[in-house]
Amino acid sequence: MTPDNFTLLFHPIIIVMKIYSLAFLLLFQFPFVFLIQDSQPIQKTTKAATTNIVFKSTDGGQTWQDISKGLPENSAEVGFFTNESGLYLRAGKGTYHSNPNSTTAFWQKEIFPDNWTSIATGKSGMFAYNYWGHIVQKISGTSVWSPVYTNFKSNIRTVFETAGGTVFIGFDNGLYKSTDNGKTWKHVQVGGWVIKMVEQSGALVATSMSGIIQSTDDGENWSVVISEGGVGIDVAPIKGGFAAITYNTASETRRVRRSYDGGKTWQPIDAGLPPSSSISSIVQVGENLFCGHPAGIYRSSDKGKTWKLLLPAVENKVFHLSVSGNVIYAIPTNGGC
Repeated sequence: MTPDNFTLLFHPIIIVMKIYSLAFLLLFQFPFVFLIQDSQPIQKTTKAATTNIVFKSTDGGQTWQDISKGLPENSAEVGFFTNESGLYLRAGKGTYHSNPNSTTAFWQKEIFPDNWTSIATGKSGMFAYNYWGHIVQKISGTSVWSPVYTNFKSNIRTVFETAGGTVFIGFDNGLYKSTDNGKTWKHVQVGGWVIKMVEQSGALVATSMSGIIQSTDDGENWSVVISEGGVGIDVAPIKGGFAAITYNTASETRRVRRSYDGGKTWQPIDAGLPPSSSISSIVQVGENLFCGHPAGIYRSSDKGKTWKLLLPAVENKVFHLSVSGNVIYAIPTNGGC
């Protein structure tokens, strides 16, 4: 990191002596200010490394490493994504990649299109997009990004491609589907925005303005499977099913649930978590569930019956969790959204 120059302050005091009329310069030091002589270079000091931007665990949450060093100072992430290659994070004005196998806090700046806010990946490759209607796709084996699905101009909430190649784009006014690589589109879900989608064993589950919605026919038809008056916050595939977070308007808290029948029915698993309106995310690694909570990161080893706090919150922020293989990344953000 490039060190900053300290400001050097000094006050000359000249004492005139009657005999030799010699001038003496007295320099009074202030905290963190260095005394310098003529012809000497200004001394510099290096600020502390960037911290509390990204944490990483490779041992099931037992220990956490702050891997923020190397990211721009005062980074404010506006988007992040994980896949088998690790974590991609928007920090400052650049996009940075951390390999899950790296044993140190090493970041590589990636070539990404400007002004993206989200990344998605699917059968045909990686997408970068933003709310204002710009969607680009990376050509496999190159660093070239090309515009795709240009017939959509704004209000894009999500881009998702299934293992079978079906593409979905979520908007403020619902969900659109294409089975011919974007040549034609069908409006398959109406009723407000759809943001996050996941897939497992032929079932699709997504967060929506109505709560959590589910489809078992490749997204042709959708039904609301969790509705508590509030919106869907998060969904994630877990072993044998799905986990979800929703907002309950009656209790004014976010509820955590799991499903083992393709998302048709759901059971609460948050009895051991402190009630909160800012619970952010839930993931699974191995046999353990992990939850991002305003108090910190919790782990459950019994499918959500009990929870243990592993890493307390930092700077009054909420950890958002994401997984690459057996590596868990935790990114502190303001609020639970």
